[in-house]
Amino acid sequence: MGYRAIIGFFATIIALISYVPYFRDIFARKTKPHAFTWLIWGVLTGIAFVGQIAGHAGAGAWVTGITAFICLVIAALAAAIGTRNIVRLDWIALVGAGIALLVWYLTRGPLLSVILITLIDNLGFVPTVRKSYHRPAEETVSTYALSGFKWVLGILALERISVVTALFPVAIVVASWLFVIMLLVRRRQLAHA
Repeated sequence: MGYRAIIGFFATIIALISYVPYFRDIFARKTKPHAFTWLIWGVLTGIAFVGQIAGHAGAGAWVTGITAFICLVIAALAAAIGTRNIVRLDWIALVGAGIALLVWYLTRGPLLSVILITLIDNLGFVPTVRKSYHRPAEETVSTYALSGFKWVLGILALERISVVTALFPVAIVVASWLFVIMLLVRRRQLAHA
């Protein structure tokens, strides 16, 4: 087993561990995931997984595959017991992601495809960021912090590191850790208000 396989294995284990508190908090009704975000993430991460497999990403794709599956499970839970506060901006993000997904489907170039998928993924984050800005306690900080770390390991496990194979996970690292900072700052602000 090469070092990339070992890193890919640990990234996958961290992915699984990172979602344990999230599922616990969902079932305790503490975390209220936004169905739109998790649906978009599940579909896009699944597409990224297929692309990574086709691009010979190797063990670096393992974390992408397991994350896609878990995102779709959370999307189903979110539809059943997640946030009910869906506003126009959320619909705009969902429709925008759908349109961008159609453009992605019609695109044949791998670089443009990865750029579009990364853009769509960030559009998918909009409903959760909006909701969490007002109710930061409704998200599990550790899941997003560990998510960034698992993607760093996933990048290190890639057989071929290029813009095409690494842009999507790098963007997720940045978005996840910025989201963690926003949650912590907003929790502190609301605690002192």
